[in-house]
Amino acid sequence: RLVESGGGSVQAGGSLRLSCVVRDDTYSNHCMAWFRQAPGKQHEEREAVAAYGSDGTTSVADSVKGRFTISRDNAKNVLYLQMNNVKPEDTAMYYCVAVGPRSSAIRALNVMPGAIPFANWGQGTLVTVSS
Repeated sequence: RLVESGGGSVQAGGSLRLSCVVRDDTYSNHCMAWFRQAPGKQHEEREAVAAYGSDGTTSVADSVKGRFTISRDNAKNVLYLQMNNVKPEDTAMYYCVAVGPRSSAIRALNVMPGAIPFANWGQGTLVTVSS
């Protein structure tokens, strides 16, 4: 129900735009977020990098602040993550996640991955940044 695309290989300093098609009206009022899982990390160690709150607010993690931007096209039911000036440490599997209804973006960044139902995760798209 959440289908990501846009991942790939890019050199440090480059840009990528990830997209997530939300194919479920259930998520129309959900806070949406992008999480990432770095190589060698477990599910519980997935990191929230950006969130789009149910109230229209957005927030990004300190690790990507000034480089990543999250946006949402409600007419097309698509969530985006614009990644600029990427770094090798941004290498990870990126997941589109429906965090939950009536949640702010700031709260979503602090949600534990294990608290989000498995069905609310996309299959992921891999981003590899080379130095």
